[in-house]
Amino acid sequence: MDLQNNDHGKVLVVSSAESFLAKSLVSKLGTGGLETVYSHGDIKEIGRIRDSIELVILFMSEDMGDMTDTLVYLKDMASDLDRKMILIGDEEEHDIIKKTIPDTLVLEWFKRPLVMDDLIKCVRKYIEDNTGENRKKTILIVDDDITYMRTVYEWLKETYHVGMASNGVQAIGYLAKNKADLVLLDYEMPIANGPQVLQMLKNDTETGQIPVMFLTGHGDRESVLSVVGLSPADYLLKTIDKPTLLAKLKAFFEKNR
Repeated sequence: MDLQNNDHGKVLVVSSAESFLAKSLVSKLGTGGLETVYSHGDIKEIGRIRDSIELVILFMSEDMGDMTDTLVYLKDMASDLDRKMILIGDEEEHDIIKKTIPDTLVLEWFKRPLVMDDLIKCVRKYIEDNTGENRKKTILIVDDDITYMRTVYEWLKETYHVGMASNGVQAIGYLAKNKADLVLLDYEMPIANGPQVLQMLKNDTETGQIPVMFLTGHGDRESVLSVVGLSPADYLLKTIDKPTLLAKLKAFFEKNR
């Protein structure tokens, strides 16, 4: 992948103190075609470019304990946008960070002394594998049956970025902060059922174009015809197995490139 084509976002390098290594990394990544931003951890500054950040590189230091607000912000940002973080520091610093940043958000941890070439290779590989045409599609599952929703999540998580919501309000809240390429929507839910939630999505200019597939325990003609006017992308029985679901999703995304 040619990183000069700018189909990726920014790499954010965060260091609480002045760091020659951090600035050197910014320079080298920039020379290699990656737009890289250096920050001392100012939340407002980071917030202005939040949605364009692909990867966060955090140079840990002894004063990490004084950056709790920044660490929480970075954690929430990475979680909301499904991004990863690279940590650089020793074991004591890492122990402090682990109290705020879960391992699930950490791509790699580099100990000091830092081997710059290894770090740069790690960054480039992540960007190449996760941006542009290689970016994983994001699927939002909406279902009040938590057990079933978790099952589908486990099926999809290796191939797609997956979000979960147990009702229509949560789904709309998720989509207000995150982009989704497809919604798997339970047909039968309390309060607002699947068709009602789909109608709400269709009425919003921000979510109206997101394709929706219904998940249902009923395959009768009447149920299918009742939502034809809402133009769902598909109508899937909840008895569908993992291979069939993955095949249907793959075919859908290939058809709608």
